[in-house]
Amino acid sequence: MKVEIDSNSGFCFGVVTAINKAEDELGNSGQLYCLGDIVHNAREVERLQEKGLKTITHEDLKDLRDVKVLLRAHGEPPQTYQIAKDNNIEVIDATCPVVLQLQRRIKKTYDEGVESERQGGKKPLIVIYGKNGHAEVNGLVGQTNGEAVVIQDIAGIDTLDLSRDIILYSQTTKSIEGFKEVVEEIGKRKKEGKFEYYDTICRQVANRMQKMREFASNHDVIFFVSGTKSSNGKVLFEMCREVNPHTYLISDESQVDFGLLEGAHSVGVCGATSTPLWLMEKIANVIKNDRSA
Repeated sequence: MKVEIDSNSGFCFGVVTAINKAEDELGNSGQLYCLGDIVHNAREVERLQEKGLKTITHEDLKDLRDVKVLLRAHGEPPQTYQIAKDNNIEVIDATCPVVLQLQRRIKKTYDEGVESERQGGKKPLIVIYGKNGHAEVNGLVGQTNGEAVVIQDIAGIDTLDLSRDIILYSQTTKSIEGFKEVVEEIGKRKKEGKFEYYDTICRQVANRMQKMREFASNHDVIFFVSGTKSSNGKVLFEMCREVNPHTYLISDESQVDFGLLEGAHSVGVCGATSTPLWLMEKIANVIKNDRSA
């Protein structure tokens, strides 16, 4: 039986950079704080914790002084940097460059709106297509002093004041198809004022989707590896299952159900942008060793 790992799965560029920065610092000092899980995968977090990485909350951050704190790829709102400055915390900033660029664009849009309002005009409504409460989205909303409105799907359009000028952005890891649906629906409903939209979805992540569809369709059984906290993982898993109904979500090798492999000639192992390659390799090896026993 053939067992193959999807070459397009695993950490995206931003996550790789964050983990490399963490490992460099841990190699030098043996201790580092990280604001939130460095990646939404429990096994990878555990691996780095064994090296000395300590995950903290935003409340914990307020009580720290004179330490080093890593900001993960998702990015942070301006107030996080202010707290770090006030507490003499050295920030190791691992914000993904794609997210950082988006933060700057949204802040520029917001600042221009504030200036327009100061001169007697109206501030546009900044809308973010993304998951409410997601770390990246919190950082994006923070660029607007908390004024941006987050919508997760078409249903969220009902909450918008469509009489205002609207400028729409997207969380970098959302689907292109979903963004297009939101754009089309707002365009249909909006009867007055301006509507601008910007596709700010990361293409490194988005381009994986079609390749993953092809990968899923080429195997009898798919084991999709992802942590339970990964939004990207949930989206990609459902996409794989649409293509191949014999797709199963697992977090690690202990969850492999060998009964699902009866009659299968090929098995594919793939995962989210937060899934480490070493974990997918471990799962593939467990499957190979069992079938050869």
